[in-house]
Amino acid sequence: MKKRYGDFRDLIVYRKAFKLAMLVFHISKKFPVEEKYALTDQLRRSSRSVCANIAEGYRKRQYPKHFTAKISDADMENSESIVWLDFALACKYIEKEERDKFTPYN
Repeated sequence: MKKRYGDFRDLIVYRKAFKLAMLVFHISKKFPVEEKYALTDQLRRSSRSVCANIAEGYRKRQYPKHFTAKISDADMENSESIVWLDFALACKYIEKEERDKFTPYN
């Protein structure tokens, strides 16, 4: 296999974001079916969008304003994911310990 150089998947931040998005996917499988097109969908989309924005920003890193905008978008999507996780906790779909895996600074 040929070694990749300069791939966004080599970034630690991308790897962590991807891992968290996959954790969100697995944890959200147990949400009630009536949340499928609401909380579950919103949470999965925002968590995955963090990874997508990091990747897009990395590809446009030679353009500082575009890079900054994409990294800001990634941060925004991450914040949105935290809000949805707070709703999941308030609705008792997840335990506080599960939510805290995603928000270690609570």
